[in-house]
Amino acid sequence: MSLQVRNSTGGGFVLLQDTQLIETLAHFARERIPERVVHAKAVGAFGEFEVTHDISDLTSAKFLKGVGKKTPVLLRVSTVGPESGSADTARDVRGWAMKLFTKDGNQDFVFNDIPVFFIRDPIKFPSVNRSHKRHPRTHLPDSTMEGIHALMHLFSDRGTPVSIRNLNAYSGHTYKFTKPDGSFKYVKIHIKSDQGVKSHTASEATKLAGENPNSHTEDLFNAIENGDYPTWTLYVQVMDPKDAETYRWNIFDVTKIWPHADYPLRPFGKLTLNKNPTNYFTDVECVAFSPSTMVSGIGPTADPMLQARMFSYPDAARYRLGTNYQQLPVNTPLSHVYSPFQRGGFASVKGSYSSDPNYVHSTFKPLKAGPKQAAFEHEIWTKARVEEYTSEVTDEDFVQARWFWDVLGKEEGQQEHFIRIWPLRSLY
Repeated sequence: MSLQVRNSTGGGFVLLQDTQLIETLAHFARERIPERVVHAKAVGAFGEFEVTHDISDLTSAKFLKGVGKKTPVLLRVSTVGPESGSADTARDVRGWAMKLFTKDGNQDFVFNDIPVFFIRDPIKFPSVNRSHKRHPRTHLPDSTMEGIHALMHLFSDRGTPVSIRNLNAYSGHTYKFTKPDGSFKYVKIHIKSDQGVKSHTASEATKLAGENPNSHTEDLFNAIENGDYPTWTLYVQVMDPKDAETYRWNIFDVTKIWPHADYPLRPFGKLTLNKNPTNYFTDVECVAFSPSTMVSGIGPTADPMLQARMFSYPDAARYRLGTNYQQLPVNTPLSHVYSPFQRGGFASVKGSYSSDPNYVHSTFKPLKAGPKQAAFEHEIWTKARVEEYTSEVTDEDFVQARWFWDVLGKEEGQQEHFIRIWPLRSLY
């Protein structure tokens, strides 16, 4: 209760000397952090990743070595455009952000539930996300900018999944699996639901949005609480660097897939979710993911969208959580990190390295460099020049979209559902 000065009529004045009152009011006004610009509405859970097949011929990543090896995981699955209070069943892409707490540091996989993305030019990244947001004048949703292949996934029933447990996830980007001798393979990662992919029709999703807008959150929480742990199988597509030189599509174009007939899926692991968050704010809201968070044995490629995301995601975390966001418990790696050159700033919660020097080549506390990384390069991609670039639509962008249309034709009613939804968009 608060302190008051009371008079004979029962009235009174609140005293500013009531420290508890002031602290309570002040904290209340500050207990929210900035909402994510995208991926604000999310479901999260903990679990483990287990290696099921040997892929040591592809990568030196230690957490992928040894059948049966297990690694703790935090998974956050989110819609992209809507606000944090929006319905789980909104028609949208689902972001699949997974943090693996390996002994060599954190490994983040920041994927989507569709295998392709809307754009391949990173300068359009803010615009394509703003297109999912509210119009600056009407403040109404106004999605009008998407790529045809990704758009077809979104406006099929795959855009309204039944639950998180019935989602697949895809790297979309091409990554490298590397080895110490400098050799590497290009890879795409697929995560397939063992519960099967299930989707709502548009009418079912709309109905649920009103009846139970948190249906995905509730479904996953209850499944884990009841011991019905959902699982996913992880696969990798593998391409030799020389194949990339003559492949039909630019392998760094995130709007394209690699057909399985060309590069079949190779299983390598299993994901199990088995623990709900203890506190949503600390475990799910404060977690930060970035495609740049990689362990040795996994590397980026020249994919322009991947390169841009490697900057954008940590920058967003610095804005939302502060420059020391990696010191928050949910982001702290299991392995010891010593980097006295990054210290101070808001919310430095680990002592800021005490009196250790914060500059290089100090004789007071000499530092040893880590093991030198091998040089990974692909000759055809190093013979390049700087030039202006604008992404344009070509006939090739419709080839794989037509393939997906044929896939929908093999599933009863799916083409009809897609056609029924398409005219509902304002400019299509």
